[in-house]
Amino acid sequence: MAVAARIQERADALRELLHHHDHQYYVLDAPEVPDAEYDKLLRELQELESQHPELATPDSPTRRVGGATLEGFAKVRHAVPMLSIRTETDIEPTGARNFDARVRRELGLKDDDPPVAYIAELKFDGLALNLRYEGGKLVQAATRGDGAVGEDVTQNIRTIGQIPLRLKGSGWPAVLEVRGEVFMSRADFERLNELQRAKIAQGAKNEKTFVNPRNAAAGAVRQLDPAIARQRPLSFFAYGWGEITAPEQGGPAFERHHEVLRAMKAWGLPVSDRITVAHGADDLIAYHQGVGRERDSLPFDIDGVVYKVDSLALQRKLGFVTREPRWAVAHKFPAQEQVTTVESIDIYVGRTGKLTPVARLAPVFVGGVTVTNATLHNEDEARRKDVRVGDSVIVRRAGDVIPEVVAVVPDRRLPGALQFTMPRSCPVCGSEALRGEGEADYRCTGGLFCGAQRKQAILHFAQRRAMDIEGLGEKLVDQMVEAGVIRTLPDLYKLGLGNLVDLERMGEKSAQNLLAGLEQSKTASLPRFLFGLGIRHVGESTARELARHFGKLDGIMEASVEQLLAVPDIGPIVAESVHAFFQQPHNREVIEQLRACGVHWPEGEPAVQTPKPLAGKTVVLTGTLTTLSRDEAKDMLEAAGAKVAGSVSKKTDYVVAGAEAGSKLDKALALGLTVLDEEGLRALLAPS
Repeated sequence: MAVAARIQERADALRELLHHHDHQYYVLDAPEVPDAEYDKLLRELQELESQHPELATPDSPTRRVGGATLEGFAKVRHAVPMLSIRTETDIEPTGARNFDARVRRELGLKDDDPPVAYIAELKFDGLALNLRYEGGKLVQAATRGDGAVGEDVTQNIRTIGQIPLRLKGSGWPAVLEVRGEVFMSRADFERLNELQRAKIAQGAKNEKTFVNPRNAAAGAVRQLDPAIARQRPLSFFAYGWGEITAPEQGGPAFERHHEVLRAMKAWGLPVSDRITVAHGADDLIAYHQGVGRERDSLPFDIDGVVYKVDSLALQRKLGFVTREPRWAVAHKFPAQEQVTTVESIDIYVGRTGKLTPVARLAPVFVGGVTVTNATLHNEDEARRKDVRVGDSVIVRRAGDVIPEVVAVVPDRRLPGALQFTMPRSCPVCGSEALRGEGEADYRCTGGLFCGAQRKQAILHFAQRRAMDIEGLGEKLVDQMVEAGVIRTLPDLYKLGLGNLVDLERMGEKSAQNLLAGLEQSKTASLPRFLFGLGIRHVGESTARELARHFGKLDGIMEASVEQLLAVPDIGPIVAESVHAFFQQPHNREVIEQLRACGVHWPEGEPAVQTPKPLAGKTVVLTGTLTTLSRDEAKDMLEAAGAKVAGSVSKKTDYVVAGAEAGSKLDKALALGLTVLDEEGLRALLAPS
């Protein structure tokens, strides 16, 4: 045999042997040789490929070592979109029954029909990934991205030992896209952070510990240097698929979801052994409860379980609603709790002026993240729980998202701990903080002046349905506020080219377009201006009613609460809010400055009020209408006196459903409400 042939044969044999040992070690957790023996084989293959580059193959185990540093990630358009899964809002085990009932109803099954077969699996807390195999070889790995377009992370994913570079066995399709989750086990996460702490202690710069396993995994996948990515231990589980060669084109034929997963496992892909076939709601509930009991002892973080209809034919029959499959649901667990200490209680001022007491906590790991802050919601809640600085408290991640203080541990309270008192002025701008009658929250009254509300106030003022300032988007507002170019709304109309061209990514042409948009916006209407001021509880409909009733802005500004209550559809809460807003000197000053800058609108006498055909009616819009945008339909309904609500209830009078109407339509039909299409909407609005 020629030398070249012997070298080729040895390289092939080494690759085959190393693929086998990779599968035994990473997937089956049953290594057959010591690490030193594996390393010896790998070094031999590396030397052969180095001496004979023509022998290297894309699926060689040596490719796991990592390649050159990337300048950025290329975009990948998914052949089949990576859709999100609907979340069951009932976190109790009975939420599984809600899903089963919905599936049976949509399939038209009767009570005495057999139970539906489902796949029940863990919901891993990691990063969704799409692996593309062609001819059994891994050719591309991409993140979910926005569902349609992700990022090419192939080089980094090759470093994950669990992911085969070449499929095992036979029978796999010519094209197979594997969907799954990249994650980091708790043990690997702790080891990684120990290493990071050691580096920091030794004076290493630009090093930090990681907050939780999910962030560490996501950061590794999106690391531009594959060599660094390889140092971060990642794992992977497959749970679904994207593009796959169809049976009529030579691909394998499957009838059930679990059959595909079983085939993937045979092809060398890691599939969780916690996946099971469940029959009906009772089996789903039992699975949810069983996993819930073992959640803390699992070697990795999960934030729930997932149920999927097992039959692929039934999946196709159920189809999709918007961007979610009807045949699958994510079912979360009740929140997790831990004990920690309150180090201080600060007041956070939100973008809308709401004052929220926030407990600053000694760091504690809860539900997969390190928590250092927890909301106390409002004064009543803080007083009810009697949270004080220095207290030991039970912290929960409500819905696995927002940390909150559940209760105080009274036996651990320090002597002399002072009761919490809500401030009566805004800690950011000093304006008076008021609590409306019947409301739980204090709010800063300096809406047009307060620094905490500055960005929100500007964006609200500039939006299309208010002053419609062309070219003034969120990123630009962020830049101008951070640079100190804008402090209050009138500063917008004092801008010049010199203020703008120095901003990042702002050329002279863009600056001139923005200035032209600002100049054009000076000619407004009173309802748009009122809405743009961002007065709490004053939406577009209320702004129109105020303008129609008073005719002039000065009349609104000087109106008493009693006079405001005379406006149709305005009750005590809205009247108090409008009155309080215009009583603040800061707000009046901003309005006068806007007028001085040339902002104006037509004014007239109060309009004569006439009855409206849909007064007192509540309408919900859902889906996409053919000839009307959602805003246009809302305007028409509100002009006719209707209230346009965002959710369906027994008090809803009409539901207008367009194409791809989702859960709102389902609820309307279940409640027996009147459902209209676009033609029905126009008939409803037509003069009688």
